[in-house]
Amino acid sequence: MPSSATDPLSLDLYHQPGHLIRRAQQIAMQLFRDALGPDVTPVQYAVLRMLQEAPGIDQVTLARLVALDTSTTADIAARLESKGWIHREILPRRQRSLSLTPEGEAMLASFVPHVHALRQRMLSPLEPEEQVEFKRLLHKFVQLHDVGEAAAASAVLRAEVAEKSCE
Repeated sequence: MPSSATDPLSLDLYHQPGHLIRRAQQIAMQLFRDALGPDVTPVQYAVLRMLQEAPGIDQVTLARLVALDTSTTADIAARLESKGWIHREILPRRQRSLSLTPEGEAMLASFVPHVHALRQRMLSPLEPEEQVEFKRLLHKFVQLHDVGEAAAASAVLRAEVAEKSCE
C-alpha cells in the first residue's frame, strides 16, 4: 500500500478543513452544553439572541438572519414557544411576528454569565493574539462563504444595531 506522501490520491484527514471544522463544531457543541446545560441548544440560543436584538421580526427574516431554512426555524420557534420563551403572533399573509416573553428575557439574562464563561473556555487555550486572529479568520471564512439573502439580511441588521447603539 503506498504511503500518503507518495500517493497523490491520499489525503491526511487531520489536514482537511472540513474535518477540522466538523471537529471544532463537535467541541463547541459539547462546551456549550457543559456551560448552558441541556435546556437550550446553540441554535435556540442564536434565535433568542436575534429576537432580543430585533424584537417583532417575522419568522422568515429570522431564518435568514440566523442562517437557517424556514421550516427548521418554524420548528425551533414552536419549541421555544412551548417553553414559554417566545410569543408568535400571526401577521397578514400567514407570516408570524416573533418576540421574547418576559420568561424568555429572564432565561436569556440567566445565560449571560455562562456564555461569558463558555467564550473564555473556548478561547483560553489560545494566546490573546491568537484569539483575535482565530475570530478574525472565522468571520472571514463565514463572510466569504455566506451567500444570498442570509448575508444581506445579516449585514442590514448589523448596520441597524450599530446605528441604534450610536444613538
